[in-house]
Amino acid sequence: MSNHPDLSELAAFAAVARHRSFRKAADERGVSASALSHAMRALEARLGIRLLNRTTRSVTPTEAGQQLLSTLVPSLHQVADTLAQLTSMQEVPVGKLRLNVARPAARIVFAQMLAPFVARYPRIQLDLITDDGLTDIVNGGFDAGVRFGESLAGDMIAVPVGTPQSFVTVAADVYLAAKGIAHAPRDLLDHACIARRFPSGKLYAWEYQADGQPIRLSVTGPLILEDDALMIQAAKDGAGIAYVYEELARDEIRSGHLREILQEWKAPPSRFFLYYSSRRHVPPALKALIEFIKAGDLRT
Repeated sequence: MSNHPDLSELAAFAAVARHRSFRKAADERGVSASALSHAMRALEARLGIRLLNRTTRSVTPTEAGQQLLSTLVPSLHQVADTLAQLTSMQEVPVGKLRLNVARPAARIVFAQMLAPFVARYPRIQLDLITDDGLTDIVNGGFDAGVRFGESLAGDMIAVPVGTPQSFVTVAADVYLAAKGIAHAPRDLLDHACIARRFPSGKLYAWEYQADGQPIRLSVTGPLILEDDALMIQAAKDGAGIAYVYEELARDEIRSGHLREILQEWKAPPSRFFLYYSSRRHVPPALKALIEFIKAGDLRT
């Protein structure tokens, strides 16, 4: 048997090194973690050099592994682009489409389009990862991502998705009756606010506008959460004031479970964008999604 690894083994190594986890890499490649670990040991034995440092909690590339990875990543991208160009000759889009989507965008925009998209393109497998961090989609092995426009890198191609989204400031009547109503953003400093934390650990400053000028307010309170559904439930239960996506709170506002305050101070809405690298060939599955979006089939 040749001592030279094949492309599948190298791609498997790149997945482990990228995720720094046998389990996550195995999930991506559709194999068991134990089988992937065994394959990596066999690869190291054949090459006669350790590529990965393993502990009970982490997997990291060795110096040799990092050197191999730095060469592999662009090469694997080139192979993927070439294969994508070949498959683009097919009349019916086919293949796996990996998306990294901010959780609110997944709930507000994508939840309603999954079944119609699959029905239209049955030979595309849509693998959607919800992630609120600013993930590097290229190094992460994703075909595209979805974020607000202001968080996108300048070298990305962006396609607007859905309608502009606003944030609302809401609370339950039971809370407002006990603590009073905030009539201006600075009044929130005297209230129990449900803070929003980014995956980076940074707390989100609530955004408002007065006379065309932006206002950013760092609020405090008894709760710091990451998920809008939890924020809305906590506000409904009287725990404090929440600042959430209007689309996600609309039913609770209509039903009277939550009341919107500071309406006249609302910041202008922002928009989600599907974005992808301008330096890589667009695979047919991604082209199909872009056409689906531009045709107006993806609405909120």
